[in-house]
Amino acid sequence: MKRIVLLTSTLLIGFIILGISQNINQVPINGLKHVNYTVINSYPHDSTAYTQGLVWYKGKLFEGTGLFGGSSLRNVTLLTGEVMKIRNLSSTFFGEGITIYDDKIYQLTWKNNVCFVYDISSFNEINSFKYDGEGWGLTNDGVYLIMSNGTSTLSFLNPSNFSLIKTIKVYDGNAPVDRINELEYVEGIIYANIWLTDTIIGINPQNGQVVERIDFSKLKNKDWLNIDVLNGIAYDPDNKRIFVTGKLWPLLFEVKLIK
Repeated sequence: MKRIVLLTSTLLIGFIILGISQNINQVPINGLKHVNYTVINSYPHDSTAYTQGLVWYKGKLFEGTGLFGGSSLRNVTLLTGEVMKIRNLSSTFFGEGITIYDDKIYQLTWKNNVCFVYDISSFNEINSFKYDGEGWGLTNDGVYLIMSNGTSTLSFLNPSNFSLIKTIKVYDGNAPVDRINELEYVEGIIYANIWLTDTIIGINPQNGQVVERIDFSKLKNKDWLNIDVLNGIAYDPDNKRIFVTGKLWPLLFEVKLIK
């Protein structure tokens, strides 16, 4: 009897250890935080804008929109939503994410394999770069451009020639996270929209682990018609403000994350 009890105890301990090990493997390295938020303010947003990229830079709001025949680059007034300057892309291009580095605007395209570079003041094209695969989201960490392509891979690129420096895979625990879309680098974390959802994740740029998750589905008003998913993150570093909106949304929100 003692041997049976001892054997049973040993098996039980083994199962417990195995369970603990599996749980440990499922937890991101830095610990996943489900982050709440509060809405600080809301502002008018062009409900015909299929938002693909959103950037706050030196006191101004810039937006990139998508769709064939509807893609553009814009300078938008925050308080009114008025489009102050616009550059429309050719109808053969589907605009994607944007970022601003060294007073130059970079704008990806979806399947055209080209990134346009514009002068920030005139919106005149000053350069362009080719790349393989699809273009989705774009941001920068002050040194490199960071690009998503709809998979779980983020690419770090040289801003001067778009050459690949390195890639990281994004994981939530052990599970790869794909459909990574619009990006924004905020104080050491890469925030990313996940396409087809109203969720934004925070990614550790060193190891690709998801460290934060924010559900913004409650921002949508049930009376809004013909809208698409959340897409668009901008950060004002001077005033520590975060802005989010969505494709065809009539409002842009200023939110504060509660960690």
